Amino acid sequence: KTSFGMSVFNLGNAIMGSGILGLAYAMANTGILLFLFLLTAVALLSCYSIHLMLKTSGIVGIRAYEELGYRAFGTPGKMAAGIAITLQNIGAMSSYLYIVKSELPLVIQAFLKADPNSDVWYLNGNYLVVMVSASVILPLALMKQLGEKYVSPILAVFLQVTYKKFQIPCPFEEFSVNGTDAHLSLNICRSLFVYNNSALCLQTAYTIPILAFAFVCHPEVLPIYTELRNPTKKKMQKVSNVSIFVMYSMYFLAALFGYLTFYENVEPELLHTYSRIDPYDTLILCVRVAVLTAVTLTVPIVLFPVRRAIQHMIFPSKSFNWLRHISIALILLMFINMLVIFAPNILGIFGIIGATSAPCLIFIFPAVFYIRIVPREDEPLTSLPKIIALCFTAMGVSFMVMSLSFIFMDWTSGTSRAAGGH
Repeated sequence: KTSFGMSVFNLGNAIMGSGILGLAYAMANTGILLFLFLLTAVALLSCYSIHLMLKTSGIVGIRAYEELGYRAFGTPGKMAAGIAITLQNIGAMSSYLYIVKSELPLVIQAFLKADPNSDVWYLNGNYLVVMVSASVILPLALMKQLGEKYVSPILAVFLQVTYKKFQIPCPFEEFSVNGTDAHLSLNICRSLFVYNNSALCLQTAYTIPILAFAFVCHPEVLPIYTELRNPTKKKMQKVSNVSIFVMYSMYFLAALFGYLTFYENVEPELLHTYSRIDPYDTLILCVRVAVLTAVTLTVPIVLFPVRRAIQHMIFPSKSFNWLRHISIALILLMFINMLVIFAPNILGIFGIIGATSAPCLIFIFPAVFYIRIVPREDEPLTSLPKIIALCFTAMGVSFMVMSLSFIFMDWTSGTSRAAGGH
């Protein structure tokens, strides 16, 4: 059994992921005030959806997300939950490997003092991501069991946030304040609000999906609840609230200082933007190495529950089999590598996963499971809690449809930053 503090840490670790690297880009497309409002809204809604999950699980005594789906809608509900969790984790692994693809060439270039314009194979991100997958990730993924605490992504992110907090250079001449009040006021206005209204409609289409992608932790809530010492719904809700508040604060700081460094020139993958300052800077290089280590070792940790979910969906009554164990890992890694190689930008991964599986896991499924499982004798459909849950479901569906529509419009407009590489 785990203590309250360790449960907060474990849930925070489940929340934290590569989505933090896209938050500065989201802020650049909304302005600080609108971003803060949206970040607060997603955090509060995440707390409410966890409340629905805890209340539902308390009624039926189930401590697994997929089993809630089975209890609510039978096999289709279990399959829907399993598919959403699988897509979310595939998106997470794809974003991790995309970071390897974009950052590892820069690290090698810095160590070897190589010409960034050379076309040597060891500076090609596509070759490097395949090599890392084959030499590091695959051997770990083929193990029968893997401890899930090999490395904490919080180490890398802590270094990253610390860097942004204590060193905010002004790398571009046009961002420098010339000392006049007028110029300073202009910079403040540009920071607080989006001043390019034509960009507001399409580029902000990625903001809420990025935020939703960054806050998904719901499949891990019930297992952490099971391991909590002296578990109660109130205590687990407090664990969730504290974890989300800590991540909320860290997300805002990461987005704020990343944005104030580059303004509208921030890239969808924030760490890559720092190559514009000094690719040989020691502190930036240390952060890159820490992030690369964290994301590389996190991929096999995420792959294990994905493989387990696939086996439960396709081979529910089969015992462990090495051939099936290895085959699923190979197919998953090959598929994810193909996604990473052909994806033009990490923004597409954040956007699509954040607009599909994330709203299902955060908004839609917890609410519909609650409506379906809580007995009508206790709470009829016309009761206030179920009406709120129904509105919560409708909001999730609307968010999914609107986000996907805006993202596809952005892709077809021919001006999307998600359509181009770094």
